[in-house]
Amino acid sequence: MEVRAVFLVGFMASGKSSIGQELARRLGWDFVDLDVQIESREGRTVPEIFRERGEPGFRLAETNALRDLLAELRRHHYVVALGGGAFAQEKNRELLRQWPSVFLDAPAAELWQRSLTDGVERPLRGDPEQFAQLYAERLPFYRQASMVVETTGKSLASICIEIEGALQLRGTPEDAASRQNRLRSGTGESQ
Repeated sequence: MEVRAVFLVGFMASGKSSIGQELARRLGWDFVDLDVQIESREGRTVPEIFRERGEPGFRLAETNALRDLLAELRRHHYVVALGGGAFAQEKNRELLRQWPSVFLDAPAAELWQRSLTDGVERPLRGDPEQFAQLYAERLPFYRQASMVVETTGKSLASICIEIEGALQLRGTPEDAASRQNRLRSGTGESQ
């Protein structure tokens, strides 16, 4: 079966968005950040959704956005960055079972430090102890991904090369030409 999508999973600040953007660029595929998709669908930021509906309301919106995205896979190739809790939800893991998933791993202490400097508002970050506890709770789910890539001390390029090699990925000339045409016509990346 042709790989049409790769889903990046991992905890807060694990690099899903930056690695996803670089991998998509290298492959000539579209990059999608599921949290951005949710915000677009809901007309609110992730923190606002958490405040207004709580985590259960956010998780429902997340699963619905994921279902809609999966329906698009017939038309495009995607690298998708999932939110930190998406893969911890059984419904979402089931939806993604047929697609390659990559767990971007790093120690909780390193992720905590990254989360303090990346400028992203994270509703579930809490304090260092809460952060480490949530990481430990989610770790068994992350480890169910198709592959694990340790990110500590590695460049974006080397992480992408590792993923490309393990999943035997490469962009097709059609993918690259289609992406270039979209960029030239001003439609840019997939929304």
